[in-house]
Amino acid sequence: MSVPKVVIVGRPNVGKSSLLNWLAGKRISVVEPTAGVTRDRVTYLMQEEGRYFEMVDTGGIGIVDSDDLSEDIERQIETGINEATLILFVVDGRAGRVALDVEVARRLRGTGKPVLLVVNKCDSTRVDDEIAEFHQLATAEVICTSVLAHRNKAELLQAILDHLPESTEAEQVEGADQAAEPELKLAIVGRRNVGKSTFINALAQTERMIVSEIAGTTRDSVDVRFELDGKAFVAIDTPGVRKKKSLANDIEYYGLTRALRSVRRADVVLMMFDAKEMISQVDKQLVSEISENFKPCVFVVNKWDLATDMSIEGWEKYLVDEFPMMRHVPVAFITAKSSRNIKQLINLSQSIAKQAKIRVPTSLINAVVRAAVINNRPPMRANRQPKIFFGTQVSTCPPTIVLKCNFPQHVDRSWERYLLGVLREELPFKEVPIKLYLRSRTKAADSAPLDELGEEELALLNDDGGSDEFGDDEFDGE
Repeated sequence: MSVPKVVIVGRPNVGKSSLLNWLAGKRISVVEPTAGVTRDRVTYLMQEEGRYFEMVDTGGIGIVDSDDLSEDIERQIETGINEATLILFVVDGRAGRVALDVEVARRLRGTGKPVLLVVNKCDSTRVDDEIAEFHQLATAEVICTSVLAHRNKAELLQAILDHLPESTEAEQVEGADQAAEPELKLAIVGRRNVGKSTFINALAQTERMIVSEIAGTTRDSVDVRFELDGKAFVAIDTPGVRKKKSLANDIEYYGLTRALRSVRRADVVLMMFDAKEMISQVDKQLVSEISENFKPCVFVVNKWDLATDMSIEGWEKYLVDEFPMMRHVPVAFITAKSSRNIKQLINLSQSIAKQAKIRVPTSLINAVVRAAVINNRPPMRANRQPKIFFGTQVSTCPPTIVLKCNFPQHVDRSWERYLLGVLREELPFKEVPIKLYLRSRTKAADSAPLDELGEEELALLNDDGGSDEFGDDEFDGE
């Protein structure tokens, strides 16, 4: 790789993940006092003083994993070390040198890689005076740090830069490419053991994530960058979700939180199902989160090679029956293990992402709304007849349409659903969610929340200029 890799290694609980988050300036890795939290390699692209380098967090060396994944974790660590340009060997300054630190040092000496010895958790200078015992671990520069006390961050970054090889043009090009906004951010979500990590590895074409039949293998949200047809994408692998009441510990709680946050920051969400399993309450919880955030989505039925009970048509009907409000969502059938239909799935994701960015002329929206009202007028409520005056699209991603009317609070919900169906059928938003706002033409009468709209959209919304086109006539169906 052209971009240098700075790999963080050490025994469990010396603060490797905290160190990565500290240097990155954001929460990248889960930090939890339980040993063995980090299992997969977690990466973050850094840019300091014009240099690009990739920070890589690894699992604790020597951990005995509770789910018997020690060999898989070890393989991830070995891959990280082999790919490293520079190794940060992290030890715990408060705990002092222990036997496992000596074992890690012995292992690193055989790599021939340059090493920085980072004595972490040195919360005061008094601890600095007691680190002499660590000098025997490696013939390397020693940096005392404390994430908690924010000590020597600049010194550590400078030491990293000093130990990197000379910058190359390839590093600058590749680093800029990695730092550039990807074509698409895909959040891969689903309950535990539906094949998310296998899917990620198929995209990355490498063993990027630990794959196991043990549910809950992935404990963190991990961004994996990959390329397809010359375009860069980011796949966000998320922990498998289970019912909140079943969450066993803080690790799983933060995993759930990150899975939901991944939905919010993605361009498209791939909601994965197991072709051998029926839809569960957890699936419904995740789909509800996707719906509430108005995210473009693809329902992905994985392990299709093992499906026996239902046909493609059967699964499509089953999904519509279970999620009637998501009937617009396309369905893809894949086998991640053999990469079957994966490229077609990415192409589909690109297609619906483009749909979400389309802006439709006001004249077309009003023509569609007028025809919908003529065909099915909003029913009266509280002896009041709702009347629609005009509509306009105020935003994209998701497409957001505002209708000005006389009594928005009296417009029936079922009629709103009818109108959304018409808009989806007649406008180029057939496979993406549409946000629909009903607003009064007088601000005082409009009590609905506006906090989801930006300044530009609010300006359009508060501008009654649209009434010039239609005068005071509403779409009354006459």
